[in-house]
Amino acid sequence: MSGEGIDNVNVRRVAAAEAGAQAGQLASALADVLIDCVEGGASVSFMLPLAREKALAFWRGVLDGAARGERVLLVAETDAGRVVGTVQLITALPDNQPHRADVAKMLVHRDVRRRGVAAQLMTAVDQAARDENRTVLVLDTVTGGDAERLYQRAGWRSVGSVPNYALMPDGAYCATTFFYKEITPHGA
Repeated sequence: MSGEGIDNVNVRRVAAAEAGAQAGQLASALADVLIDCVEGGASVSFMLPLAREKALAFWRGVLDGAARGERVLLVAETDAGRVVGTVQLITALPDNQPHRADVAKMLVHRDVRRRGVAAQLMTAVDQAARDENRTVLVLDTVTGGDAERLYQRAGWRSVGSVPNYALMPDGAYCATTFFYKEITPHGA
């Protein structure tokens, strides 16, 4: 990424029509980010080595879900059009939770970390929640990781940790901390 400025990273919502029509190209770009994050040690449900086809299959499924309206997919792109980050708002939840959504797969390429991309994604996910009339958001992250501090700065509240909840990409156990955030709806 050397030489490419990232002063202008824009976060946008992937429209349902785009998720269906351009799934191949976008899935490839998102797979690049996912593979980079897993290779960098992020515990995001995948183990090393992460085969490209497995990453592509995951993103095709996400894009299918976005096309069906089951989730909101947000992507962070440079002015040059390179996808450098993503986060999802999962809205397909049980009937008794129409007000809630899960935040998942907050990923930022290592090339652009510590430059505000994650904060932009979190602001965008709050807005997406308002747009979807979701007032309670839930997420989980590796206990003690950088993301934990990001979420706290963004107004999320920790509800506790579970030891040995997941595995790091190298197979080591890690604790997971669960967070929630209440979102003020539009017009309130």
